[in-house]
Amino acid sequence: MALDALRIVAALLVVFHHYVGYGGGPSGSESAWTKPAWVVFPTAERLAAYTWTGVELFFIISGFVICMSSWGRSLGDFFKSRVVRLYPAYWFAVLLTTAVLTLWPLVRRPLDLRDVLLNLTMLQEPFKVGSVDAVYWTLWVEMRFYLLFALVVWKGVTYRRVVAFCLLWTVASVLVAAGRAPFADYLLMPEYSPYFVAGMAMYLMYRFGPTLLLWGIVGTSWLFSVHQVSLYSVNLSGGLGRPMSAWPAVVLMTVAYLAMIALALGKLSWLRGRWLTVAGALTYPLYLLHEHIGWTAIRLLRHHLAPWPLVGVLTAGMLLAAWLVHRFVERPLSARLSRGMTRALETVRERPADAPGAPVELPTPVPAPAGIEQPAQRY
Repeated sequence: MALDALRIVAALLVVFHHYVGYGGGPSGSESAWTKPAWVVFPTAERLAAYTWTGVELFFIISGFVICMSSWGRSLGDFFKSRVVRLYPAYWFAVLLTTAVLTLWPLVRRPLDLRDVLLNLTMLQEPFKVGSVDAVYWTLWVEMRFYLLFALVVWKGVTYRRVVAFCLLWTVASVLVAAGRAPFADYLLMPEYSPYFVAGMAMYLMYRFGPTLLLWGIVGTSWLFSVHQVSLYSVNLSGGLGRPMSAWPAVVLMTVAYLAMIALALGKLSWLRGRWLTVAGALTYPLYLLHEHIGWTAIRLLRHHLAPWPLVGVLTAGMLLAAWLVHRFVERPLSARLSRGMTRALETVRERPADAPGAPVELPTPVPAPAGIEQPAQRY
């Protein structure tokens, strides 16, 4: 329950940033509001400019959840669970966002058909193809994390192996950041690895209790995260149209760490209610749908509603859209996809005849009728 609460908070932080804090350059020409966010929301923008840190909270939650959900699972089950979880809502979001941008190319233009089709694989980034919606960049980060953690799942998830993975990934990230190895940097993601590592260590705290070693992993990850969000805040200045200070991002990121630590130590067990489960289920569709569709809606409606009512109505509308996607797309399609993948995995596991060295039965040759000469052998 508490995990669902943190999920929806993370998603709403990102929505708040994109609707209230994203400036669209110094002139605001690329903004959905056609002017800088600090002009439209002179007070709230000071906070919203930094709530992109909801993504950092997402990554910490992902480390926690992946470690939790893969315990006792085979590599095939791990692969199936990730495909079933990520793709159904994503496919729908790609198609719906493309349709909206095709009908109203006001803030962003749609990609061509070839690039949209590649987006359906979720592998557009390694092929250097743009995403249908800019928020999809985090999905490729998540997939690289799954690829790395699959090594632990393959051997079997245990306390010792997860701790070893956290330590090795941290050390490797430091070495890669210090050197010049583009492929290793791309695979190990030193700018994001501290969040996933911290999330995994927090799950071990939750399941087995805190130890000095786990506190050390989380503390080291936090120190690296301070460095990363500080750099990103400075680099974001151009996109938001004003100079950015690092300390608000560091504070929000630290709050995210503290919230997850509180969850790991059982301090958020009082958060209960069926509505939290529903809210948690809306998080992923909300994240996928909100940015470019939301910006298009702002551009269409900004002359009909004042900024704050428009943000409120649009956020409520996106939550409703997320519920509809979850109820009528994600749940039924995920169930069908899960059944199909289960059968496919069972087929792979039950094909001993495909094993190396298995005998292959050949048909018995039929003797040629008398008087007919056998053809000469070619080999």
